[in-house]
Amino acid sequence: MKYAFRFLLIIFLFIHEINSQNINIVTGIVIDNYTNEYLFNVEISVVKTNIKAFTDKNGVFTIQNLPDSKNIIKISHKDYTTKRIPVNNKVIDLGIIRLTEKFEEVIDQSIINLNDDELIENEKGESNIIAGLLIASKDVFLKTVAYEFSPTFFKPRNLGSEYSTVLLNGVCMNKLYNGRPQWSNWGGLNDILRNQEYTSNVNPSNFDFSSIAGSTNISTRSSGYRKGIKVSYAASNRSYKGRVMASYSSGLLPKGWAYTISASRRFADEGFREGTLYSANSFFTSIEKQINNKHSLNFSAIYASNIRGKSSPNTQEVHDLKNNKYNAYWGEQNGNIRNSRLRKINEPILQLSHYWNINTKTLLQSNITYQFGKTGNTRLDYGGTNIITNSEGSQTLTGGGKNPDPTYYQKLPSYFLRYPDNPDYTNAYLAEQEFLKNGQVKWGDLYAANKNNKGNSIYALYEDRNDDKQLTINSILNLNINNNFKINSAVSFKKLRSENFANMLDLLGGDGYLDIDMYADNIKESQSDLQNPNRIVKDNERFKYNYLFDVSVINGFIQTQYQSKKVEAFAAINYSNTSYQRTGLFENGAYPENASLGKSEALNFNNFGFKTGLTYKLTGRHLFNANAAYLTKAPTLQNSFSNSRENNDIVIGLIDEKIISVDAGYYLRHPKINAKFTAYWINLKDQTDISFYFADGLTGIENSETTAFVQEVLTGINKQNLGVEIGVEIPIIQTIKLKGVAAISQSTFSNDPYLYLTSDDFTEPLNYGEVYLKNYFVSGGPQQAYSIGFEYNSQNYWWFGVTGNYFKNAYVNVAPILRTNNFYKDADGLPIHDYDEDIAKELLKQEKFKPYYLVNLVGGKSWKVKNYYFGFFANVSNILNTTYKTGGFEQSRNANYQTLLEDKSRTLPLFGPKYWYGYGTSFYTSIYFRF
Repeated sequence: MKYAFRFLLIIFLFIHEINSQNINIVTGIVIDNYTNEYLFNVEISVVKTNIKAFTDKNGVFTIQNLPDSKNIIKISHKDYTTKRIPVNNKVIDLGIIRLTEKFEEVIDQSIINLNDDELIENEKGESNIIAGLLIASKDVFLKTVAYEFSPTFFKPRNLGSEYSTVLLNGVCMNKLYNGRPQWSNWGGLNDILRNQEYTSNVNPSNFDFSSIAGSTNISTRSSGYRKGIKVSYAASNRSYKGRVMASYSSGLLPKGWAYTISASRRFADEGFREGTLYSANSFFTSIEKQINNKHSLNFSAIYASNIRGKSSPNTQEVHDLKNNKYNAYWGEQNGNIRNSRLRKINEPILQLSHYWNINTKTLLQSNITYQFGKTGNTRLDYGGTNIITNSEGSQTLTGGGKNPDPTYYQKLPSYFLRYPDNPDYTNAYLAEQEFLKNGQVKWGDLYAANKNNKGNSIYALYEDRNDDKQLTINSILNLNINNNFKINSAVSFKKLRSENFANMLDLLGGDGYLDIDMYADNIKESQSDLQNPNRIVKDNERFKYNYLFDVSVINGFIQTQYQSKKVEAFAAINYSNTSYQRTGLFENGAYPENASLGKSEALNFNNFGFKTGLTYKLTGRHLFNANAAYLTKAPTLQNSFSNSRENNDIVIGLIDEKIISVDAGYYLRHPKINAKFTAYWINLKDQTDISFYFADGLTGIENSETTAFVQEVLTGINKQNLGVEIGVEIPIIQTIKLKGVAAISQSTFSNDPYLYLTSDDFTEPLNYGEVYLKNYFVSGGPQQAYSIGFEYNSQNYWWFGVTGNYFKNAYVNVAPILRTNNFYKDADGLPIHDYDEDIAKELLKQEKFKPYYLVNLVGGKSWKVKNYYFGFFANVSNILNTTYKTGGFEQSRNANYQTLLEDKSRTLPLFGPKYWYGYGTSFYTSIYFRF
């Protein structure tokens, strides 16, 4: 009866439309094949045109203005098997169309789960989050990158995540501080991340202009989730040991309401690395009200609290004494693991979205998004002091402790063997044995030292905190002009207030902490805040530094897309305005008055971009594609102020980054083979980078000093990335598929940028001029990666696969200070008298990591019993237990020829490069139940 009523309504609509104008119409009702329920938001499109429609809450769709020729109607939904129906150019009622639910959940979920588990972060805050950006892609090359290559820190086209965009319902979620998406803000909510639309590289997106590494839009619209309950459990030996997750979605209810809730918990006292605590709780809710056929409101809220223990990069000496699981950041306290370097993230997201179907061709979406919360990175401080006043009234500082890092160079065997002519083997042996037995943070000793000091704490645990409040307002317009043309446009406004400060967490048994810099030249310069001199800090109080960042961004783009049976083309332009300002809340003693206190100079950047692309379809099986883009990009907030924790100084000569990207490809779509070949060239110009370290061997400092803690500012950095991407899939038989992928690239510095140093140890910046980096390789994972494997998919819904991967051409990150004129100068500024150019070239040769193989196994099984679904998934990675380096960096401690030659001449260097290592053999397994 209900279907008859719907048919009468459709016939009435037909008569009305036919009488009103002479147009071609296709209509129908889409339902679930098993439950007979109407399916909402199923996409109905006409192949090789821009014509598109969606089913309403009663499963009904209508498509008008079909081309005057034979057409194919494509009926698709992410949870159902796609159907294609040929039609002519007349009015056609397709009647009831039944869609069968896909049985691919185990495969899709496995990719998402693994990426969430493997979002490793290094000390500079760089994650292999590229994996998380590619999970929505069906391209064999990108799937392989996400699933097989991501544990090695491989980056497609050697681009970091700051060149990609993650959107939540069309709202950009990349952090303004460093330009990167922070996956932890929605981590653990795997079920709600399923609704994604990925756009690769510079290809057109319906939501934003994006950048040259593509974009991923995550939809949390409640009516778009599959109705039902799902519960799952996962176990692993990687970042976390276990994860429990539950989700429920109501589907679209009769009165136009829909709601979805999800929650998860991930936990581990210790992951693959020693001492890496993991504790994460995530919650999600989405409520939608469809007011009528034109208007719908959706509210989404995400709460994802994450506490994670970091792991240390280690020198080769430390690794050889321990292993690739060793982590210097933790120690036992009262029999419990305690990590001194925790990363804590808690930044809830609230979003209200309005969807307005203005007419059948026009959709306007508007969002208001508010994100707030805090991020903290803990660390130990060992500079606690006391002020001693003598009989004459003058004051001096006493105190300060030894570096508690168990890998501090003076605690390792190499320190006692540093003089080749007079090695101290006895103490070297004792240091080795001590490190092997007790090579961790000694929390008990820190408490004892504070107690014995009988005053202020020498040691304390604090966190570098930033508390953000960010408001984003945007609108997105999608307009289908006719069968061939459509326009996408968007405008957004974003406002950020960021509080940045050091927060005292634990005085480790002491009574207070004197808030001064023990390394300063005098009492005045030692003050963190001259407004409150000699302040004694208690728990949960701000100290060291305290300042605000205010940021505003206005952004807009417009894009046109053309599609015909032979040609697809697009062109897009973008404009943005970005402003930054720092406000100091502490008056730093080394930078008094407005040098640190109050507002800095306001920074303002106007940027634009243009991109275009063309796809030519020689036949349905042979396609050729070319894309090009030119855009400018504002420097990140992170790289705009040379030392934002202490002063208002802006980077000297700060300018926009310029980006050029060109690629061309060939695609083969054949029943017996699918293949992709793409070549690309990318030019990145005028980048800026800031680093902090203690250096020995500097020139140009007052009083002939050669050591200082410095801020290294590198400007005018140019890089060139070029390479090819190849992906092949060959179905041998219906159930077996072979796949092969190759990423062959080269990423190098293409110029000699400029370097200067700032420090509170000298009054004016030290300008060291050009850094001779041209033709050095850019670090960041292997530049060549190859994969070959097969998948077996049984018609009984079980499957497994084996993949072999080969990686090569990964390089250590070089220290720029070693490639300046300072390298060959003595303390007096004159050339070093025994400088040997051939030896210098060998000293400065960039380290290339050894190539390596990784073999992975994966498999799963699904069952359906009536309306109940069960499944499991299992993966074993690196089954050969290969030890490999994922990255590393040269230490900048030895800043000139003499100090570096002396160190590298030793059997065990004191300041050799530090490395990160990949997982050994690891596993991930999950089970789920859905109904």
